[in-house]
Formats: sequence, C-alpha cells, structure tokens
Amino acid sequence: MRILVAEDDFTSLKILESVLKKWGYEVVSAHDGLEAWEVLKTPDAPRLAILDWMMPSMEGVEVCRKLRQLETRVPPYIILLTSRAEKEDIVAGLSAGANDYIEKPFDSNELQARIKVGVEYVKLQLSLVAKIDELETALAEIKTLQGFLPICSCCKKIRNDQNYWEQIEVYLSERMDTVFSHGLCPVCEKKVLEQELKRIDKLKA
Repeated sequence: MRILVAEDDFTSLKILESVLKKWGYEVVSAHDGLEAWEVLKTPDAPRLAILDWMMPSMEGVEVCRKLRQLETRVPPYIILLTSRAEKEDIVAGLSAGANDYIEKPFDSNELQARIKVGVEYVKLQLSLVAKIDELETALAEIKTLQGFLPICSCCKKIRNDQNYWEQIEVYLSERMDTVFSHGLCPVCEKKVLEQELKRIDKLKA
C-alpha cells in the first residue's frame, strides 16, 4: 500500500520515509500542506496519509478539512502527526477529519501499530465498495430481467446486450447464478411419446 507522508522538516521526513519503506510500504512524499493536498485530491491518491500538523502553505488539519469535503467512495485514512498533545488539540484534529493521531517524537512501534489499523480500515472500505458494486450490478440485471426482453417467437432465444441471440437458460444462468435441470412438462412428454411411437410404427412397417 502507498502512504503519503507530508512533513516540512527534512530530517523528520527522511526518518519517516526510511521507517515506512523498511516496513514494506511505498512512500509518496510531500514537503508542505499544499503539496499534500494536491496529491491527495487526485483519483489515484494514496489511501493512507501521515500529515504533520504544522506545515507551511497549509496546515495538516486544513488538509483534513478539505479532503472531507471531497466526494469520494473511499476517503483516505489520515494520521495526524503533532507535538500538540492537549485534549482540545486532539479533539480539534479529529473534528477536522483526521482518523487518528500520534505525538511527536513518535515511537516506531506505536506508529507501526496505528498504520496497521489504518491499512485494515482501508481494506475494509475497499471490500465494502466492491460488494456495493456487485449488488448494484445484480440489481441492474434483475431490473433488466423484470423489464422488456427481446425473445425469438420461434426458437425462444433471447437477444443479449451485445445483440447476440442465446438460449434462455444460458442468458438467465449468467445473470442470476441459476443452474438449470432439464426435463419435460406433461404436454411435451406426451408429444415426445407420440413421436416415438410413430417412429416405432414406421420401423415395423
């Protein structure tokens, strides 16, 4: 997973980059709040971000506020890095949209644990989005089945979305996860039996 690190202090930024890469994460670096905002507002932005509170151009809390105003299906998980440990500061950071915070100077074990929580949160969000997509697709297919279906009056094949004709059982099984067991209704069974008897009579003759 890619992680954005926004830190204006060069030494702190390099330490964070080194630690995160050691843990196997891909790091995207930003040197101030404005640069972090420009990265995080893009469609392919990292799903997790570590933002320093105090940065030039735009503070970390302001980046949080702007991000939470964006309409996105999977918003980034934001960890606020701060030396401000007063309760009102923590409340302000979380109210601005941060998911978590960690105090400076950070403990590497604590940071790793908090990042793991963030990664699991993001994975859960992505999984939920995928399930929603599946349900929306299934609902669209059901609406199609409930609506108008072009069917051949002779062979009873159905024309699909690609304008190809296919057997009705193939069409339904692909859209409804249905398995068909073939049989004969009483009427068809009688017809088949009559045809078979006629065939036998011809052979006898």
